[in-house]
Amino acid sequence: MTPEIVGVVGFVALLVLLALRVQVGIAMLTVSLVGYAYVLTPDAALARLGSDAFTGAATYSLSVIPLFVFMGLLLAQAALGKDLYALLDALLWRLRGGLAMATIGASAIFGSVSGSAVASASTMSVVATPEMRRYRYDPGLAAACTAVGGTLGALIPPSAVLVLYGILTEEPIGRILIGGILPGIMTTLVLMATAWLVVWRRPHLAPEVNRSNREGPSIPRLAGRVWAVPVIFGLSMGGLYFGVFTPTEAGAVGAGLALLYGVLTRRLTWSTFWLATSQTVLVTAVIFLVVVASRMYGFFLSVTRIPRNLGEFVDRLDMAPFLVIAVIFLIYFALGALMDEIAILVIMTPMMYPIVTGLGYDGVWFGVVSIMMLLSGLLTPPVGLIAYVVSSISGVPVAQVFRSVAPFWVGLIVAVALAAAFPQIVMFLPDLMRG
Repeated sequence: MTPEIVGVVGFVALLVLLALRVQVGIAMLTVSLVGYAYVLTPDAALARLGSDAFTGAATYSLSVIPLFVFMGLLLAQAALGKDLYALLDALLWRLRGGLAMATIGASAIFGSVSGSAVASASTMSVVATPEMRRYRYDPGLAAACTAVGGTLGALIPPSAVLVLYGILTEEPIGRILIGGILPGIMTTLVLMATAWLVVWRRPHLAPEVNRSNREGPSIPRLAGRVWAVPVIFGLSMGGLYFGVFTPTEAGAVGAGLALLYGVLTRRLTWSTFWLATSQTVLVTAVIFLVVVASRMYGFFLSVTRIPRNLGEFVDRLDMAPFLVIAVIFLIYFALGALMDEIAILVIMTPMMYPIVTGLGYDGVWFGVVSIMMLLSGLLTPPVGLIAYVVSSISGVPVAQVFRSVAPFWVGLIVAVALAAAFPQIVMFLPDLMRG
């Protein structure tokens, strides 16, 4: 077989392994090792694997991942999500569907300090879903708002997915993280507007809340409970934006402040601290395996000449650049129904990144917008990781969750279209960093 055919066979084999629920890092290593050995020699494949296992994991930029993960898990254990939801609830409950919008908004804010879609969805499922059902919200709508809000943790910095994209493409991680801020805010507002429209069209899903039955702390008191969010986000991301910190230093500052917050407020115990630490080790190990595997996969693709041939094929098509981008996003959307966002990112980025940058698009813009497109995959059957997480915690059947999130797919597509049509939504803040 020619190297190109080996590359195609390897890509198909990788999709099959992922469909069989083989862990993405192991699947990529297996395909890459076998394919590299076939095209070159087994000795060359083993030598490459031996060197990549060390150089891939020893990269300094990777140290930002465990720090941001640790920060998010500490804040999740400190029950910060409950206070965030209570504050947004107090601000929005007078609106029809206010609880639904509060759930999405609180999820976005929590995502700004957790950096994890799963952590955000898990936390808000415990906090928001019972409250919405208490006020007779439709269970499907309650679960859907929790799920779509949870996906924002993958977009809003400090997102581990954004960091992974930066490592895969060698784009500046600081610029990528900052590039996710405005799109994250915009997507949050679009999804909140979608929730309002859903309730407006189908009022029975969210009955009006009786004001006389609303009790609880005042808004200023609730705001005082969530001071950690602007402080931690402002110091870590603000320091990164103004060039005071490197991404790793920003992660260290955020993790240190999160630990200090948990200790000072006595919300962190030895048991929850140990739980956050052990989960950080587990998540970091999985991500590091994916990074090592993605490097090996990149070398496998290079010897099969797949990226170069794809670029030449696109040139021969003589398509308008925006049509090429549209086709790429359609591919991402379709793959989102079959595998999780990290798998798509590490598989497709080595092939698509050279094509997109070759067309003159900024790599930071492509990273943020492609991750926005992948958010829908977290909610799309049959994979839909976030939908399953929310279903397992809330007790709402997963089929009902999938049906209820359908209107929010439209909201996500609108947000992607806006970011694609107006690149400055992504690039405004990163471009200011240059100055």
